Amino acid sequence: MFTPKIPPPDTAPTPGTSLVPPLTGLVHPPACTCYNAPTVPAPVPAAPPARPAVQFTPGSLIVAAAGGTAVILVVGTVLVSMLLATAITAASLAVCAVVLRSLLNRPNNR
Repeated sequence: MFTPKIPPPDTAPTPGTSLVPPLTGLVHPPACTCYNAPTVPAPVPAAPPARPAVQFTPGSLIVAAAGGTAVILVVGTVLVSMLLATAITAASLAVCAVVLRSLLNRPNNR
């Protein structure tokens, strides 16, 4: 089961040959014969002008800082509310478990 399955010697390829024949002599015809090749080489397009560096004004820095602060506060609020919901759920399940335990342990004491 764990031994390799070796093909018989007559079908096994030799190390110098390939199972795929080489693709020699294949010439594709042009896609369109109606195209006239230009005799003049196309001009090289000029390089686009360099973009100016981004410059921050004091107002844009204040807006960016305020936006970042707002994002942090919103994400923090969402995470704290999720943690609070988990804590409330855990506390209510603990109270339910204590009540069920007291009801099931002493049914004759009521």
